[in-house]
Amino acid sequence: MTTTVPSQLVDHPRLQTQRRVLIVLVAAQVLSGAGLAAGVTVGALLAQQMLDSTSLAGLLSALATAGSALAAVAVGRISHARGRRPGLAAGYLAGAVGSAGVIVAAVADNAVLLFLAMFVYGAGTATNLQARYAGADLATPARRASAVSVVLVATTLGGVVGPNVAAPAGDLAHALGIPHLAGPFILAAAAYAMATLVLAVWLRPDPLLLARALEPERGAADGQPGRAVEGRRSPGVLVGTLVMVSTQLVMVAIMTMTPVHMHDHGHGTAASGLVIAIHIGAMYLPSPLTGWLVDRYGSLTIAVASGLALLAAGLVAASAPGDSVALFAVALALLGLGWNFGLVAGTAIVTDAVPLATRAKTQGLVDVAIAVAGATGGMASGLVVAAASYPSLAIGGGILALAIVPAIAVAARNR
Repeated sequence: MTTTVPSQLVDHPRLQTQRRVLIVLVAAQVLSGAGLAAGVTVGALLAQQMLDSTSLAGLLSALATAGSALAAVAVGRISHARGRRPGLAAGYLAGAVGSAGVIVAAVADNAVLLFLAMFVYGAGTATNLQARYAGADLATPARRASAVSVVLVATTLGGVVGPNVAAPAGDLAHALGIPHLAGPFILAAAAYAMATLVLAVWLRPDPLLLARALEPERGAADGQPGRAVEGRRSPGVLVGTLVMVSTQLVMVAIMTMTPVHMHDHGHGTAASGLVIAIHIGAMYLPSPLTGWLVDRYGSLTIAVASGLALLAAGLVAASAPGDSVALFAVALALLGLGWNFGLVAGTAIVTDAVPLATRAKTQGLVDVAIAVAGATGGMASGLVVAAASYPSLAIGGGILALAIVPAIAVAARNR
């Protein structure tokens, strides 16, 4: 005689734990968002000042991206072997160490140490992005995208705080005898260290390990085998990765060159700063709505909407008169929204497609591809504008974003 476990008894403690996990992740994301934004705000300026070279300043961003890609693999593997808590905590700790290294490099005026420190600092970026997967581990399939979106939108809070305290942090650094531009990295080091502590102490039970333990119970309760024993990986991994890689490449390419294009048409840093601020807001603030849309209408539908939004962004940016700040703001708002649609939908597609037994490792590799796409978009954007024009880049990026639609159509037919 066999005894089945009612699904309500499995889900009730699972949902309680999921709420706790999301609270802890949100707290860590607010802190890490502040660390991420604070460093990004002045990183290139610090490199330019120390190296007395604008061309080499871009190398700092490339190194941070490379560090982010390597960290994505490391965090994914640690999470796979030991759980989300040690994986994410290790990533944020590396971000704190990298931030401290930047401060030491600035005091010592050592460019080699600066580059090495920024490479390590990139781990914070990768971990901040990978935390979204932890939000989905215990979520039911019907609420998975919404859980991802809660973690994503929390980054916005820290992202707003970081740049706004850059000046006070610089004043503090100056008072301590540290170069002014290194000040935001004091905030970044403290924020990443606090995020590490929050996760290490409070992210218990570990969401990934608990999800693995509960999966056989859920299968028994539903009368179906658990996903953890699935042997084959769905083609959805490739589709979800393509969605996120293409949206990242197009977003970074157009975003990178928009301030340059605006500057060439006589706009100051205040105007371009406003446009970028609107863009960043559009990247993260719609996350709760996007999560609901994915849960309600399906990830493939919202992935198609991502491609259409990015195409619209490219067309608006390409046709905007050089003196129109408003139209550039609209274009980059659409660009941020398209990226948000793609990231939330792509994350849901990949998470649904991968069994729990290999989920964390696969997610780490997916984020490596995203990091490489961002670096490629950033480096290629300047070459395209130099060889052609900013409108060509914008239209080309929009058309490239539509490349995801045929892949999504194939995936939909195979379902």
